[in-house]
Amino acid sequence: MFNGPAILYGSSISYFTGKMENYFRVRNIPYKRIVAPYPAFEKQMKQKVGIHQMPAVVLPDGRWMTDTTKMIEWFESKLDKPSIIPNDPVQAYISYLIEDWADEWWWRPAMHYRWYYKEGANFASDRLATELLGSMPAPHFLKKKFLTRRQRNGYTVGDGVSKENIDAIENNVKTLFKNLENIFSKRTFILGDIPSLADIGLSGPFFRHFALDPVPFKIIGSEAPSILSWLNSLWNTKLPSQEYNYLDNIPEDLEPFLKEIGKTYLPYLCANVDAVSKNQSFFEFQSDDMHFLKARYSQYRVWCLKELQDKYHQIPEDRKEETRKLLTKYGCWEPLWRYQDLPMDTAQEERLPFWADRKMIGVNE
Repeated sequence: MFNGPAILYGSSISYFTGKMENYFRVRNIPYKRIVAPYPAFEKQMKQKVGIHQMPAVVLPDGRWMTDTTKMIEWFESKLDKPSIIPNDPVQAYISYLIEDWADEWWWRPAMHYRWYYKEGANFASDRLATELLGSMPAPHFLKKKFLTRRQRNGYTVGDGVSKENIDAIENNVKTLFKNLENIFSKRTFILGDIPSLADIGLSGPFFRHFALDPVPFKIIGSEAPSILSWLNSLWNTKLPSQEYNYLDNIPEDLEPFLKEIGKTYLPYLCANVDAVSKNQSFFEFQSDDMHFLKARYSQYRVWCLKELQDKYHQIPEDRKEETRKLLTKYGCWEPLWRYQDLPMDTAQEERLPFWADRKMIGVNE
């Protein structure tokens, strides 16, 4: 397919760079990861794809790409079968749903564990100061301090994390660990013995965050060690060349995920839609004891909700009712369609993965 490896620009501790690396390895796509010095790279990426975010991919023909979801979708459209997207339309939709949840909901808790605790912030700021800011003429300790303050102001305290809700956020993460341990103690991947898009999506918060940063890594090691086995298998498994089958249906042990998506994640997307409609930079959101007083709005996440709606429309007619019943069972159907006239810019994100209009969260610009 390619006359040489793709270039993957991204840090060794980047959430979405790790996701893309796992995808490349599973799909046996040759690549070379490079860390480019700042601020020159930031300027270059904005010129090439409209925004700066990790990772960027440069194809052998020189085209630049961004947004892991749309990059993966593009590669899958070009590669021979079999695919990481299940042939079964219902399984495929659930995989899209889990990937989106992994990308957009678990970002904040992952950043919390990295930057709230001293050992996490010291580890991450040291690595990023060396990788990204190594050429800048400033003392290393000042670079670390700058990075820690920047990330906290943008993605933790600046995105609704407070002393009042930390326990609830961390309990949410520990429940995720417990539910994944229940799955991976029985089988290798989310839908069977071969990775799917759901595994690739969940590798984002885990591969270079929860299973790397000091505090959550200790929790995983003591309470959910099968997660480490899953990550190791994902990193070392390549899709077979012949057709294969995932499990015959949606496994019952995915029920906690789907219930949470229906109860928490999709309502969160709806609250964000409401905030964007009202031109509010921050909004309040509560799900049980998890209460965010100042969650940061995201125009990009309005588009994410539209993508989930569009993916449903693409399901073959003879499988839509089955999918609707499943989504209704777990509380996902109503919030998925609560807002249909979405407050989006004209043609927003239509040029992805080769040009982006919005970042996931518009901070630190």
